[in-house]
Order: sequence, then C-alpha cells, then structure tokens
Amino acid sequence: MNNVSLTQIEKQINRLTINEQLLLMERLAQQIRRQTKSKPPITVYDLQTMANDPEIQREIREIQAEFSVAESDGLDT
Repeated sequence: MNNVSLTQIEKQINRLTINEQLLLMERLAQQIRRQTKSKPPITVYDLQTMANDPEIQREIREIQAEFSVAESDGLDT
C-alpha cells in the first residue's frame, strides 16, 4: 500500500467519531492478533520426519554441492 492510500485512509478515519475510531482500533487489533497467533513449535518428530524426507535430502545434497567450491578455497584455516 502506498503513502497516498494511507493518507486517504487516515483522512477517512479522522472523520469518524472517537467511539467509531476506538471500535475500529479494537477490530484492527483483533484482526492482527488472529493473523499473528503463534504456530505450534516444531517438534523433534517434525525434524526427524524432515531429515528422513528424500526430497529434503536431495536438496541438502544440491546445496552442499553448490558450496563445495567455497569449502575448498582454504579460508577456513
């Protein structure tokens, strides 16, 4: 959203009564809380499942191959 849109929204909000502005703020706060609810933590089982996934293993091998040149540059010593 660009600054012009935000400015227009602010102007419209300023036309509301204080009670309407408070109601709007409460609704926005509730919406933000719903959108940012924390997801359940990743479990050891989740990590093991990912580690055993052939597709993830393939991607890890590809990443290792890409960085193998950097590993052999001698900068780690």
